[in-house]
Amino acid sequence: MTDGAERELIRYHREGKVGIVTIDRPEKRNAMTYAMLGQFIETIGRADEDPDTVVIVVTGVPGAFCAGTDLADLATIPGESRGLRGSAEERHKWWPIAQARKPTIGAIDGPAVGMGAEFSSQCDIRLCSPQARFAWNFVHRGLVPDTGAGTWLLPRIIGVQPALRLLYTGAMIDADEALRLGYVLQVVLSDHLLDQAKELATTIAQGSPHSLGLIKQLVHQGLTAPVAEHMERHTAAMAACFKSDDHREGVAAFLERRPANFTGR
Repeated sequence: MTDGAERELIRYHREGKVGIVTIDRPEKRNAMTYAMLGQFIETIGRADEDPDTVVIVVTGVPGAFCAGTDLADLATIPGESRGLRGSAEERHKWWPIAQARKPTIGAIDGPAVGMGAEFSSQCDIRLCSPQARFAWNFVHRGLVPDTGAGTWLLPRIIGVQPALRLLYTGAMIDADEALRLGYVLQVVLSDHLLDQAKELATTIAQGSPHSLGLIKQLVHQGLTAPVAEHMERHTAAMAACFKSDDHREGVAAFLERRPANFTGR
């Protein structure tokens, strides 16, 4: 279908244990309308709840990741309602990717600007193509980073000074600079980007889903937790692991010299 009103703009499908969420609005470089944003949040949640998905890959159609908010659509929303997609406590509406319990990988081809840059920050791991561009250009729109990821996650990913430079200037950086800053893990040619992301996701998905979820939780919560608080969570997680079916299966698979068949329990 060519009509954007009929085409599914946010798609989800699974390949093995890898769930793939694709933004599909290339004519607007995947710029988000309010309706698309609601669908995107719902789709990430659906992927996270899919019992057969272990790792989630977030991407766009070739040549585009997300060019931010569709400003033409934004102009139709009353000023007092713009950007307020939920209360501060409804974090899944602001950080749908970061709040996912499963590991997430961003495969970024083309511009990730504004909201698109925020979504890329929410991914656990980022791969990009040489055509990728990143900008947190909110200061040029009289805004702060719209999901809060730019002001909380970005400094933790690349450091405070580099993050503030990007946030204060709204500067666009290319794939090479994103790699130098440690913002992306790897730069991969566009034709191989999604395959590389799926290959990494498949490798991760060989591990215990129970362990993967706990590791993600411990790392993210540990970003701001005192060591004593972190160790309380760690010891509770270790106790839960020792009681889990996945631990028993992992030990049995090692002793029997076979691949593990984890269930996430």
